[in-house]
Amino acid sequence: MAKIRITKQFSFETGHALYGYDGKCRNVHGHSYKLSVTVIGEPITDTENVKYGMVIDFGDLKKIVKSEIVDQFDHATVFNQNTPHIELAKELKNRGHHVILVDYQPTSENMVIDFAEKIKKHLPDHIQLHSLKLQETESSFAEWYAIDN
Repeated sequence: MAKIRITKQFSFETGHALYGYDGKCRNVHGHSYKLSVTVIGEPITDTENVKYGMVIDFGDLKKIVKSEIVDQFDHATVFNQNTPHIELAKELKNRGHHVILVDYQPTSENMVIDFAEKIKKHLPDHIQLHSLKLQETESSFAEWYAIDN
């Protein structure tokens, strides 16, 4: 049977700062991220299965990505835990803000790698993550492809 790719798109608002960067993004700022998640697999051929004809139910894919990415990162501020931003992060947390500390520089490139690992852990065995596209502005995005890894 043919392999089919399906894609679901998500959006969320996240703030971050790039410590040590030599441009404006060293300042705390935010983006309206758009995340496209593409998986690949064979449509279910069992006519008795309620998911007959589907690679994966879009609702099931939505649950994974919403739980692992959107619900975690939406309206959060992301900082690299290994920078002096840790002090700002502590202050924001003490004031009730949602802060995520990561072990990488929170660029779109590194975030899309992190997201791929989080999503892959929750996909059914017969479904593979094909690609992710994380768009931080209308004209700037990072892409992750399984074939490259």
